[in-house]
Amino acid sequence: MRRRIVIDGETWEAFPSGRVNVYGRDQFALVFQLGTGPQRKQRVTRYSPIGHRSPDRALGELSDRQLYDLFRQSQPAWTAPEAAYGAR
Repeated sequence: MRRRIVIDGETWEAFPSGRVNVYGRDQFALVFQLGTGPQRKQRVTRYSPIGHRSPDRALGELSDRQLYDLFRQSQPAWTAPEAAYGAR
């Protein structure tokens, strides 16, 4: 599942990273992406779902406000293993 959210006038796409961490289904990484190709920007955050433990369903349960808050606490892709430290 992918969701779109507007942040500061730019439309970012949010989706689960697909990478499994040591916390299993208790914590997921979420990738925010702006644009495509080599010029794209990515940010990553981790969150613990309250309801469903499936990454796609958990993402679907988030309100727009929750998604916005997760974006605000995200970090650049080059600092996150879930985004291969920004490798392209």
